[in-house]
Amino acid sequence: MNKYVLLSFDVEEFDMPLEYQVDIPVAQQMQIGKLGLDAIEPVLSKVNTTLFTTANFANQYPDAIKSFANRHEIASHTFYHSKFEVADLAASRLRLEAISGQPVTGLRMPRMRKVEMADVMAAGYGYDSSINPTYLPGRYNNFHLPRTVYTDQGMKRIPASVSPAIRIPLFWLSFKNMPYSLFLALCKQTLAKDGYICLYFHPWEFTPIEEFGLPMYTRRWAGPIMVSRLLQLIKDLQ
Repeated sequence: MNKYVLLSFDVEEFDMPLEYQVDIPVAQQMQIGKLGLDAIEPVLSKVNTTLFTTANFANQYPDAIKSFANRHEIASHTFYHSKFEVADLAASRLRLEAISGQPVTGLRMPRMRKVEMADVMAAGYGYDSSINPTYLPGRYNNFHLPRTVYTDQGMKRIPASVSPAIRIPLFWLSFKNMPYSLFLALCKQTLAKDGYICLYFHPWEFTPIEEFGLPMYTRRWAGPIMVSRLLQLIKDLQ
């Protein structure tokens, strides 16, 4: 049985400091997002990925997004990372299609925000990946949702991977803060159980962000060491 690693990045303006009451101009948010995108070039040149991209970021760097569309799937991360209205679902899809020259069928909401499947379907999407089927304090409690691909009101949903049984989330924060050997073991366990694993990161994780004073658990390994760790993970999962 073939096993698959579904690797994706949320390509966005770096607005996380705003969550911690740290001001950061929009121009700098964009700049750091682009620096991160440049930093993961060794990964993007090695494997195919899905780039869940805000239309706002794509408007700023259309040539980069069009170039990446030659190898990678471009999907929607809505229009803006910090604000949302339902009309943004269709507007972002159409704008990303215009920039990339490719159909845009996938959606991931910023911060895995809840979204109505009827709205996603009406906006023309084929699948949604806005679910982390675990408990994250202060964010969501999705223990009741399926761990693996399922259909919700006619829409295919692809959750981020969590381990079998106790549902340890295999996402960017775990990769930063778990011992590498433990994260790898959980990934292999999930691959063996499910036949695939869905992992996601953000480009800004791969560039230094210490100056913003964010909590250590969000910025650990930020920069080139994070690129090396991800390349090692890709190698170890092949």
